[in-house]
Amino acid sequence: MLQPIRPRRRLLAVVVATALLAPLAGFAQESDEVARTLVAKADEIRFPQEGFQVDITVKSTVDGQPAEDRRYRVLSRGNEDSIILVMEPASERGQALLMKGRDLWIFMPSVSQPIRLSLAQRLTGQVANGDLARANFSGDYTPKILGHEEVNGEKAQLLELTAVDRGVTYARVLYWVRDKDARPLKAEFYALSGRLLKICRYEDYKSMAGKTRPTRLTMEDALKKGDISILTYEAMTVRDLPEKIFTKDYLKKLQ
Repeated sequence: MLQPIRPRRRLLAVVVATALLAPLAGFAQESDEVARTLVAKADEIRFPQEGFQVDITVKSTVDGQPAEDRRYRVLSRGNEDSIILVMEPASERGQALLMKGRDLWIFMPSVSQPIRLSLAQRLTGQVANGDLARANFSGDYTPKILGHEEVNGEKAQLLELTAVDRGVTYARVLYWVRDKDARPLKAEFYALSGRLLKICRYEDYKSMAGKTRPTRLTMEDALKKGDISILTYEAMTVRDLPEKIFTKDYLKKLQ
């Protein structure tokens, strides 16, 4: 018959197990911190962290046919407040989107009250509202390093980003950032169901607003081959944007 473990032996077993697990816990915490740092650096490369303005042209191909080009002007303040002004087509000029935190509204000259929208809702082509209105990966997702891979010959860290809640644009993102400087190279965006929605490539790096940034994003539908949107970023400038302009009352003055 087995003898029960004596209190001292039981205590020794607990101490040994704790000693063995402690380095693993420390490694996990260190890895998580590295992942958060990488995502924050990549955010800073994509966009200024202070107030800025940028013009974005979107060229889309749908069902093999080119769609009407669209042009937007984005005013952003600290990754939490954004305004998207529709510049083209002329028939939609005067429409504007306002983002406060993760709340998003659209203002249209023909409608007296703003309409609430989802960040995940499609804006045009392969572009969701949140792709233009909110680009705060470090605030919207919990990152984890999955390993190392190569993207177009570049050594990259592969990160998994898990949404902090259902209010963000995508439920899950696989994100490749360059090893040596955290430059974003590629992303895959997934729905809550686990379905791959689209693939994004960050391309044509140029100097804008004091830093080398991607000036072209190619977003491709993962299910419909040939459905692509190409976003070109131009005239990015750092601006002092006061909080008062990111309000519903002020937006009415812009229409």
